[in-house]
Amino acid sequence: MSPLTRLLNPRSVAVIGASADSRKTAGRPVAYLRKHGFTGHIYPVNPRADNIDGLPCYPNIASLPSVPDVGIVLLGAERAHLAVRELAQRGTAASIVLASGYTEVGAEGARRQAELIEAAGSMRILGPNTIGLVNLTDNIVLSASGALEMDHFPAGSIGVVSQSGGILGALLSRAASRGIGLSKLISTSNEVDLDLADFIDYLTDDEATKVIALYVESVRNPEKFRTAALKAARAGKPVVAFKIGRSEAGAKAAVSHTGALAGADRMYDALFKQVGIIRAQTFSDLLDIPAALATNRVLRGNRVAILTSTGGAGTLVSDSLGVSGFEAPAPDAATAAQLRALQTGDHAALDRNPIDVTLAGLQPDLLRGAIRTLLASPSYDALAIIVGSSGLAMPELMAGAIQDCLPESDKPVIAFVSPHAPNVGALLTQRGVPAFAIPEACSVALAGMLQHAQWREPTYSVPAAPIDIADLPAGSLDEAQAKQLFTRFGVPCAQETVVTTPTSAEQAARAFNTRVALKILSSEITHKSDVGGVAINLTAEQIGDRLRAMKDEVQSKTGIVPQRFLVQEMVAGGTELILGMHRDPLGTAILLGMGGVTAELFKDTTMRLLPSGNKGLGREDALDMVHELKTWPLLDGFRGRPKADLDALVKAIVAFSQMAAQLGDRLVEAEINPLFVMPAGQGVRAADGIAVLA
Repeated sequence: MSPLTRLLNPRSVAVIGASADSRKTAGRPVAYLRKHGFTGHIYPVNPRADNIDGLPCYPNIASLPSVPDVGIVLLGAERAHLAVRELAQRGTAASIVLASGYTEVGAEGARRQAELIEAAGSMRILGPNTIGLVNLTDNIVLSASGALEMDHFPAGSIGVVSQSGGILGALLSRAASRGIGLSKLISTSNEVDLDLADFIDYLTDDEATKVIALYVESVRNPEKFRTAALKAARAGKPVVAFKIGRSEAGAKAAVSHTGALAGADRMYDALFKQVGIIRAQTFSDLLDIPAALATNRVLRGNRVAILTSTGGAGTLVSDSLGVSGFEAPAPDAATAAQLRALQTGDHAALDRNPIDVTLAGLQPDLLRGAIRTLLASPSYDALAIIVGSSGLAMPELMAGAIQDCLPESDKPVIAFVSPHAPNVGALLTQRGVPAFAIPEACSVALAGMLQHAQWREPTYSVPAAPIDIADLPAGSLDEAQAKQLFTRFGVPCAQETVVTTPTSAEQAARAFNTRVALKILSSEITHKSDVGGVAINLTAEQIGDRLRAMKDEVQSKTGIVPQRFLVQEMVAGGTELILGMHRDPLGTAILLGMGGVTAELFKDTTMRLLPSGNKGLGREDALDMVHELKTWPLLDGFRGRPKADLDALVKAIVAFSQMAAQLGDRLVEAEINPLFVMPAGQGVRAADGIAVLA
């Protein structure tokens, strides 16, 4: 067996530093192993005890009767490495180190962590600073979590990997109270060795696990994480992640708007989206979404039938679904006729949605008939059942009636329990109908299912032959140099001429034979318009005087006397976008958004991360980025505007991303703002640009 298989399915467990007092943390692992039905060998190790909980206690690791598959190390940080070294020398597959006091406490802790790594050699380590793991599939608990005081946990198909030990216990107990079955729960914590990616990879191959839920503080190895997540996505195994730290300030702008717009949390959004991970926006979502996905039902569209016996609760769910982009259309004529045949009288409202079948909660046969009709209807992609107070009278009959109908369709069926009745919600969930106590959770669960069904793996492009940029200097390029760089990689730029005097500016303007823009040309001043370094719509007669005034204004505001200027064609009739790249520990991102001086104000942007290697974005991903913008209608002919040159925009995005991919670490920062997207057939123009080369 592999080390991870032996870690999660050990036949023998040594507990180093075990205590005979089960009220203490060091006494819990042995007690919990026995309480929850572990059938393998348990070897407590403590030189001051002869037996613990009726088991022989060994004075040291050397005296163990056989090599344990797993060692749970309960010693403090100062001594844990000694036990880890002995276990490794005996051939133990993995150690679980509970002690804190490592990198989370500073330099001395980092020294201890390095010591721990050295001591382990080839043996795998979970932790340190971990609460351990729980394998509910096989009744194996290798943990000191107080949540294990509960007597029973429903085994199920949701695997949990958490970088917080406390959260593992919280999810274990919350899931049990809601009837949500879990398969494996692992706390990775400091991740000195085994990390999130290792367990995503393992759980993807685990037959008992259908959905993987992650509690993420940070991704320490982005490429390894990406590989594991893509493996899960390709296998059709959904991954749901709750990432904390959304309030962090994020990356600070170095010289560009892109740096300010591409905060660290938005980088995680981009990463998750590309590898098929569904992001949980709240902690409760981390159970709600997996509970729905674990049913293995398929959501093919956004039309939801709402079956209710209580009007108010049906409206709550309908409103929440509408806000989330779902539709609740009225039944088609054939479906309405079938529903009317089920219940006569004036009590039912069967020609609208929510579909109010008043007596359904008290008549299981009526409920079965309505559910079968709605699941068979071509008008609906999913069914939400509202459980009102009337349904509480016979919860077993109601749950059974719903369960009976499930094999007849693979459409999602969820429930909203309107009264406070957690026992009814747990019963429904255990019967295969994920039940929720708040209406918004219904929308969140269905949205997660739809995202999973619609995900497709990104495609990437390979740049053409390498482009030579040896003539460009290191450091911050001026605008003309930056646009030379972009042009070499295939991004069209506005026509322009570099000038130094009022006379040469006038000559350049006359050559354009149209109104022009005048800009200072400086690698020191990035946001030129903020210091009076940009003037537009100038004639040849005006430009000389404007250059002199601009030089004086910029000097007064910055202390810098500009010596070079740019005379540029005026680009009119296009839509202004921003196209930039940003680099942080997660990788290199390409950002597209609404451009101009208000880019940071409106923050209408979308991002994609580039994979490792010399690959840019594919055409489909670039096109998706454009469609994701709120600005998209402006490009698509909003209110009579001419449609923009979408093909040219997509080509520019791909070319820009290939530039970032080919230059790698040599390109520190790059941005085009604005990128004018002209009417169809007229292309795009980069009107301003920033680039920083290492």
